[in-house]
Amino acid sequence: MKPEMEAKVTYGFWGLVVGAGVAITIGFAWGGWTTSGTTQKMSDEAVLASRAAICVAQFRSAPDYKMKLKELQGAESYQRSELIEKGGWDRMPGQEKAAWGVSGACLAGLESVIKTGA
Repeated sequence: MKPEMEAKVTYGFWGLVVGAGVAITIGFAWGGWTTSGTTQKMSDEAVLASRAAICVAQFRSAPDYKMKLKELQGAESYQRSELIEKGGWDRMPGQEKAAWGVSGACLAGLESVIKTGA
């Protein structure tokens, strides 16, 4: 191979490597690219948030809502999730068993309801 052709191949190769690195850096930093693990985590968080919102709505639509809210306020912090689980509000309509973490997320939503006094 001629020295001129060898230099072109070498510079071309390193230009490709550096260009790919710059494209990847820009894509992940500012382009909104994510890995599959990050996307799965974001999806799981969104599902949990929607289930928590449904749990809060089910709690608030209960016939004895005010009494249960006072009971929840009077309970110790470690017992509050158990009260939500016993009431069945953390289960989604049509499910026999609640998904993991729903009662805790629901509790966080209900605590904001308690703070605002709604």
